[in-house]
Amino acid sequence: MIFTQEIIIITMLLTMFIFLLSGYPVAFTISGVPLLFALFGYSINIFDLSYVSALPNRIYGIMTNDLLISVPLFVFMGVMLQKSKIAEELLESMAILMNNVRSGLTISVTLVGALLAASTGIVGATVVTMGLLSLPTMLKKGYSPSLASGTICAAGTLGQIIPPSIVLILLSDQISASYQQAQLALGNFSPESVSVTDLFVGALLPGLVLVFLYIIWQIINSYLNPASIPEKKKIEKRNDIFRLYMQVLKALLPPLILIIAVLGSILGGLATPTESAGVGAIGAIILSFLKNQLSLKVMKEVVESTAKTTSMVF
Repeated sequence: MIFTQEIIIITMLLTMFIFLLSGYPVAFTISGVPLLFALFGYSINIFDLSYVSALPNRIYGIMTNDLLISVPLFVFMGVMLQKSKIAEELLESMAILMNNVRSGLTISVTLVGALLAASTGIVGATVVTMGLLSLPTMLKKGYSPSLASGTICAAGTLGQIIPPSIVLILLSDQISASYQQAQLALGNFSPESVSVTDLFVGALLPGLVLVFLYIIWQIINSYLNPASIPEKKKIEKRNDIFRLYMQVLKALLPPLILIIAVLGSILGGLATPTESAGVGAIGAIILSFLKNQLSLKVMKEVVESTAKTTSMVF
């Protein structure tokens, strides 16, 4: 019986993987495939369909969970920042500023990816944005395809660990419930819950260390494998340098203010993650308005992208 259950579980995972690769909608795949296997398990008497009756209560519990409300708000903030072209300005400014540094464009992609991770919390948005903006430029300037694509993927994964991370928010909800149940089983009837703030504080330093290690590797790689990067060019005019610093400051300041407002309020205990996510969403709208990128068409695209991404998360 146990062996049969293991075979069904592995088959279910493989089937889900095949459906995902076929391009079928993620939300329907993740919900539909397990339901079909539940019916199959019931037909061979290894699954009790009474468990399925708990599905509506589970969905309602997710909808009324105050912590999980922050997920679509953070997704909305990330998509809005993508549409406001903040990432594009950051990448262009950092790339020009790092022109005199070996492997400067890969370092710029990593730094901008870290900033996007700290302001969006979504891996998909960061990878897609950096891929569309930086990959053609890196290939055109002479970076090897493996180095360019690897840098973008590595920078994109920073959204998993650098707060505010959607994954950390989802994990905090599960970890908090599991920890409280474990403490109650041990006889501790007043356990301290594990909050999302604790996870954010714990993940901040490893995330920054990871960014530092990426940059160190890129510098080392530029010496070990010089053929993978183009020759550097120097900027000699001081006026150009001053103008570049002002351009970088202008591009860097808005997302930094937003990151400090969102992440600082969570880590400082001034606001809950849901409240901070609401502030971040409003801040992203304001930044988009100040950059003359806000319109009904943009809002419609942002809402649609938010709905699709949120459905994949849950």
